[in-house]
Amino acid sequence: MSLVELIAQADERGLAASGLACLDRCVPLLGGDDEILRPLWTSLADGNAWGERLEQARVELDTDDPEPPVTDEDEAAVLARRMLAAVPAEPSAADMRGWADACSVAALQIHRLLDHADDGESCLTARREGRTDGMSPLVAAELRRQVAILELLADRGAGGLRPALEVSTEGRRVLRAVVSRRARGRA
Repeated sequence: MSLVELIAQADERGLAASGLACLDRCVPLLGGDDEILRPLWTSLADGNAWGERLEQARVELDTDDPEPPVTDEDEAAVLARRMLAAVPAEPSAADMRGWADACSVAALQIHRLLDHADDGESCLTARREGRTDGMSPLVAAELRRQVAILELLADRGAGGLRPALEVSTEGRRVLRAVVSRRARGRA
């Protein structure tokens, strides 16, 4: 099943986890530590305090847009900030569906910006619909993570949150390494 189909079929929790996971993987671009969004994951599990925990994360993360983007990393950070700014304060299915879909596109675009390999296909919509020929490694891995998280939540419900967080954590480590490697290359 394509990513677009999975998002269309996901329930409220699956959508919230999908969007949150996309944002969580992009935390290295916002200067946050690895645990900064953990309270929001807890909210998905216990159904409490989403709005409060969201506001805490926004305060702790760098959400101010810098000067106009100059580098790919700058542009990627702007996309990550927009994901954070757009998180619905109340996790309703309608709001979460739009946010999760936008996060999916933004996260794929971020990975495309940071991948040194050519993606071959200029349209992210094609990627999300399942056309993956010639996909760059970083974008392909991000697409696999997005699909895996939605499948975990569809198959296991709340029991899929922990494995979804593990998938996201692995992706965050990869992105942190990419950002670090690019910074060393500029130094």
